[in-house]
Amino acid sequence: MKGTLIVVAVFAAGCLAGWSGLADPGNFGWAVSDMTMYVLYLLIFLVGVSMGCNPELKKILKSVSPKVFLLPLATIFGTLLFSALVSMLISGWGVLDCLAVGSGMGYYSLSSVLIAQYREASLGVQLAAELGTIALLTNIFREMFTLVGTPWLLRWFGPFAPIASAGVTAVDVCLPVIIRATGDRMLPAAIVSGVITDFSVPLLVSFFCSLQGG
Repeated sequence: MKGTLIVVAVFAAGCLAGWSGLADPGNFGWAVSDMTMYVLYLLIFLVGVSMGCNPELKKILKSVSPKVFLLPLATIFGTLLFSALVSMLISGWGVLDCLAVGSGMGYYSLSSVLIAQYREASLGVQLAAELGTIALLTNIFREMFTLVGTPWLLRWFGPFAPIASAGVTAVDVCLPVIIRATGDRMLPAAIVSGVITDFSVPLLVSFFCSLQGG
C-alpha cells in the first residue's frame, strides 16, 4: 500500500508541475520523448531481470499442476471481456482504448507509460496522456481493491478470485494479503498467475494500441 501511495503522490506532483508550467515538455523538444522510451525499455528489462533472478520461480513452475495455467488465461480473458463491455457504457473512448487500459492487468506503471507513448501519434500528446492517466488510475484501483477486498472475494467466489483480481500484483504487492487469506496452498497459483499476466502486459497493450494506428 505504501508503494502505491508513493506512486500516486509522484503522479500528482507531476500533474501540478505540468499545470503550473514548471515542467513543460515543449521546452525540452525531442529529448523528452526519447527519454521516456529509454526509461520504458529499462523498466521492461528490469522486470525480466527480477523474474530471472528468482530462484524459486523455476521450482514452482515445475511443481504446479498444468490446470493452474488456466487461471491466468481466465484472468486475462475475463479482464479483456469486461473491458470491452465497459466501452459500451462510456463515451469518448472506443473499445480498443478500453482493451488497452484493461490489458494493464494491474501493472499501472508500465501500462500507463506504454499507452501514452504508443497512442501519442494518433491521439496527440494531450489525449494520449489522458488515456495513460486513465490506465494508471484504473490499474491502481485494481490493486487497491484486491488489497482491501480479498476477504470478501474469498468468501463469495473462492480462493482463486483474489488471485484473478490482483492480476500482475498477485506475484508481489498483493501476494502477502492473498496468502494470509487463502493459506500457503495458493502460493504456486498466485506466482504462476502473476508471472504469466506480467508477460502479457507489454504484448497486449502494444497490440491493442497498434490496432488504432498509434
